[in-house]
Amino acid sequence: MATAEMEKTTTFDEAEKVKLNANEADDEVEEGEIVEETDDTTSYLSKEIATKHPLEHSWTFWFDDPVAKSRQDAWGSSLRNVYTFSTVEDFWGAYNNIHHPSKLVVGADLHCFKHKIEPKWEDPVCANGGTWKMSFSKGKSDTSWLYTLLAMIGHQFDHEDEICGAVVSVRGKGEKISLWTKNAANETAQVSIGKQWKQFLDYSDSVGFIFHDDAKRLDRNAKNRYTV
Repeated sequence: MATAEMEKTTTFDEAEKVKLNANEADDEVEEGEIVEETDDTTSYLSKEIATKHPLEHSWTFWFDDPVAKSRQDAWGSSLRNVYTFSTVEDFWGAYNNIHHPSKLVVGADLHCFKHKIEPKWEDPVCANGGTWKMSFSKGKSDTSWLYTLLAMIGHQFDHEDEICGAVVSVRGKGEKISLWTKNAANETAQVSIGKQWKQFLDYSDSVGFIFHDDAKRLDRNAKNRYTV
């Protein structure tokens, strides 16, 4: 789906064409006369309003509450499934009713992953993957988070099948957005994704890619395998 399809558009121009065609068929309509909407026009508009625009994949928002996180022993046990959507309209309905990163409490993590993929290293789809990561000043990641979501659900990456999902993490010193992919060893695909992501967000700093395996073994000492 092209990015343009993600915008909320109206179909009044096309509806006008229906109305004009009906007007041409009525020779007795005088110039300036108000013409009532035909049944065809009303039916057309009703169908357009009722129609939803499906996405290539279904996606799920997950939330990791820092309060619940502090009470759990196992990493990931505090994750909560918030909402699954599969159409453009349902995405906007969810997005407009979920706190944006700048409104989340410190320690919170908000995830958006393809449906049935859990945002965990242990998930079978994620197990051999890794993450690209961007850093932002506190309260400055809202727009980049939205653009990341639109690029993912709008099928904008050349290697879209490699995308698992994304997470925005709110911390005391700032915010980070991480883009998760499923096959870390595929350097060509990962570098392409990193470059496109920077382009979509107009992000000028360097970004690095860390393998999940390295992160599990080395924690904060894990090094970037790829940089763009």
